[in-house]
Amino acid sequence: MDPNATAETRALYANLQRIAPDRVLFGHQDDLAYGVEWVNEPGRSDVKETAGDYPAVYGWELGDLELGNAANLDGVDFQNMQRWIREGHARGGVITLAWHMANPVSGGNTWDTTRAVYAALPGGEKHEEFRSWLDTFASFVDGLRDANGRPIPILFRPYHEHTGSWFWWGRDLSTVEEYTGLWRFTVEYLRDEKGLHNLLYVYSPDVFQTEAEYLERYPGDDYVDVLGSDDYQALRSDSTVADMTRRLGMVVRMADARGKLAVLSETGLEGVPDADWWTNRLLRAIESDPDARRIAYALVWRNANAEARAASGQSTTHYFGPHPAGADAEDFRRFASRDFVWLEGDLPDLYEQ
Repeated sequence: MDPNATAETRALYANLQRIAPDRVLFGHQDDLAYGVEWVNEPGRSDVKETAGDYPAVYGWELGDLELGNAANLDGVDFQNMQRWIREGHARGGVITLAWHMANPVSGGNTWDTTRAVYAALPGGEKHEEFRSWLDTFASFVDGLRDANGRPIPILFRPYHEHTGSWFWWGRDLSTVEEYTGLWRFTVEYLRDEKGLHNLLYVYSPDVFQTEAEYLERYPGDDYVDVLGSDDYQALRSDSTVADMTRRLGMVVRMADARGKLAVLSETGLEGVPDADWWTNRLLRAIESDPDARRIAYALVWRNANAEARAASGQSTTHYFGPHPAGADAEDFRRFASRDFVWLEGDLPDLYEQ
């Protein structure tokens, strides 16, 4: 951990470590911004309207911040996002940020697989531009402060799912040295140059089979606070749930060996078509193993607004969390009522030791 981490950031980390053996916090991406049937309505949340409480963890996305856009790549206004982050934190929730940043070489989006990591590194042709992107990020994060002006602790998850090759920093698009160099430069720049001491860094590969594969691009214990796993594949059918359990167990053991937290940083099943998905897939994958169950939180992806998707000719079932009209709503209520699962109202004060 950053030796100069704020007191609130240290408290959050210690409290999550204390809670993780016995509870899992439930998280949802973009929860306060929109839902399947609404957009930007104060106080609304598909999770809350299904189960009576907000999620314990709020995920947010910074893609297009680096371009100077007013809204992210999913249309969420950045000023509104800052307000929602403050609201969630003020109620005691945990905040995590991902960043699907543009390709610095081609100018395309994050899925443009033109090789680019080499160019973003110190000495690279795009390094100064890349530094300016980090400056923009630092300014955004510096604006995230509580009512007393204290920086809000953030779990920051850069360069995620790098064991795949669908993002420009992926395995087939950069060497091990390039990837780890990019990660280390990012941490050192944000921590030492920009003075951000409220960040916990989350390392989150996509599907992996062995510890060696997971750790191949690990930048080192001094640069990572949380070991995560992004896994959408394992919960598509009953027959593959055990694959997630096995991988989560590995992540927890690797985290334990390094004194780190472990999390399920992204998961879900689009459209949640199975009426018992929450208890028979997600909960079973986590709870059935003594190691896997010690993850601190599990975050599912966003509930895209159906009307907006239809207007752009896209699928109207691009949702991964519960919503009141979903076939899975009753099962989510069973899931959320388990003592093992915590929503926001179950949380102690995570920011005090």
